Amino acid sequence: MIRILDICFSTLAIILLIPILLITSLMLLLTGEREVFFFQDRIGKDKKVFKLFKFVTMKKNSPDTGTITIKNDPRVLPIGRFLRKTKINELPQIFNILLGQMSFIGPRPLTQENFLKYDTKSQEIISSQVPGLSGIGSIIFNREEELLNNESDIKLFYDEIIVPYKAKLEKWFIKNRSIKIYFFLIFFTIFTLIFRDPSILFKIMPDLPKLPEKLHKKLNVL
Repeated sequence: MIRILDICFSTLAIILLIPILLITSLMLLLTGEREVFFFQDRIGKDKKVFKLFKFVTMKKNSPDTGTITIKNDPRVLPIGRFLRKTKINELPQIFNILLGQMSFIGPRPLTQENFLKYDTKSQEIISSQVPGLSGIGSIIFNREEELLNNESDIKLFYDEIIVPYKAKLEKWFIKNRSIKIYFFLIFFTIFTLIFRDPSILFKIMPDLPKLPEKLHKKLNVL
């Protein structure tokens, strides 16, 4: 049923978003690196690698500082900042959804580097599902670049605090996966895009995995 919904919604989204897709493509061709799409290997269902589609937001041949992006990252193009903040850079993934490589809602598809940061059991559970354009982890960490900004050791904070909690969230989703959750998380994806505050989720969904103490203040959760 969810696959049928994905096909219907992605087809409709492509039709409705054609103006935005075309305008964004034209802006990228006329500015920045004059390239439109960025294709990156991500880990999908059953650990199969697929090409994830995005609009280009970073400078070509910029220094490799890892897969973590922080606020005001010097690698990000001026137009890229707008695309990333509004999540327009993620829109080409509706084609990944139409192709069956992704769903609208599911665990976030990661690069191999980040996927291997999960423990072995979590890798098996998370890769058992089709990854999503959005999901519980994507919603709660929709301001991830800002959350990392004031940390003295960004990589340590990401690996030891954010990664383990993301794994718990993705496993929670898989355990509770349903049509109801599918529509609920689509609604909250739109909500957090507008209000950028996911803290209400912890009140509405008290069964979510317990938030690490170091993330309470950052996510405005009391």
